[in-house]
Amino acid sequence: MTNFDSIICVGQTPWEGDFQKAIVQLMGELAVRHRVLYVDYQYTLKDLAMGLLNKQSVPVRSLTSRTNALITKKLATGAEVWVWQPPVMLPVNWLQPAMHDRLIQTNVDMLVRGLRSVMNQLGMRQPLVINGMNPVFGLPMLGKLNERGTIYYCFDEITVSNWMGRHGGRYEIDYLRRVNAVVTTSDALNNTKSQLQPKAFCVKNGVNFELFHQARLLADEQPPSRPVVGYLGTADNRVNIDLIEHSVRTMPDVVFRFVGEVPEEKLTQRLSVYPNVEFVPPHQPHQLPALLAQMTATIIPYVCNAHTKTIYPLKINEYLAAGLPVVSTSFANLNDFTGIIELADTPEAFADALRRALNDTNLTTRNQRVATARANSWARRAEEFEAVIAQV
Repeated sequence: MTNFDSIICVGQTPWEGDFQKAIVQLMGELAVRHRVLYVDYQYTLKDLAMGLLNKQSVPVRSLTSRTNALITKKLATGAEVWVWQPPVMLPVNWLQPAMHDRLIQTNVDMLVRGLRSVMNQLGMRQPLVINGMNPVFGLPMLGKLNERGTIYYCFDEITVSNWMGRHGGRYEIDYLRRVNAVVTTSDALNNTKSQLQPKAFCVKNGVNFELFHQARLLADEQPPSRPVVGYLGTADNRVNIDLIEHSVRTMPDVVFRFVGEVPEEKLTQRLSVYPNVEFVPPHQPHQLPALLAQMTATIIPYVCNAHTKTIYPLKINEYLAAGLPVVSTSFANLNDFTGIIELADTPEAFADALRRALNDTNLTTRNQRVATARANSWARRAEEFEAVIAQV
């Protein structure tokens, strides 16, 4: 890959939000040493309509007036990232392949025209393009930005997502063959994607260590007043409900607190009947340490299937940065955390592991958890990503 003067990241998620996002965290760290332009989520006319009706959180003003389409984000590291909101796109994901493929080109043409104007404004002439799980846009964009190379950043198995997998799976096949390299966030993903792209590298998810370690400091000042088992993030169909319900039912003196969105209705239906279960709405990232400081142990109770085996969960290092014990199922390859977290796959074993975690006050093991998270910081991951760029 020849020299590049900037990094343009075409994301599939908004820069802002109620949870930490791998692509956002990574771009923030790369911005310390590179000029970074983040292409924000591509909202459609349907999204805009939902925003105008106050049924969905949508940046209506920047989408309609375009006055704030390009903004500068000041980061805690002192670096800056430019975030550009593309114009409103046509909603085409629901269409059949033939019609979808014709109209997606219209969307891409709009995005490329606007992006070229922004590049000219910022003086970006020879960018490195990093595509964050968006092959549907990435494939027709190849070669359109005078880019010096393209890296596909793959942090999930696109084919198992009902939304992205509808067209993303078939686009990804050709896209993988044509990019310069693919970077995945788990060994399982790397094994799969390397079958189509031999230049495949694994840079696992990291953690905003400084942010989440605040929870440990807060807990040291004011320890939790009661035993609380916590789950941070979206509780969807990945959660093993049977496993959790057994622990909830057999540990009535322990509070089970879920912080985040709960799109899986079965979870709330079955667990809301228990007085020791709490569902807390999503919070902004800076509010999470205070919530973690109230927890005594944490869980990742995922089912074991084709989707979860490709996951390297963000939350695992967030828990560890807070010094909290972690009990997880063996849903994926978690060998990096051998001796640091406890694995259990049956309801009885999971509950037993939780009881041990709730009684774990050993300072040495707590420090080991914190040290593991510190070694997995996003700053470290950015260095690993730059090493991939150098190899490519």
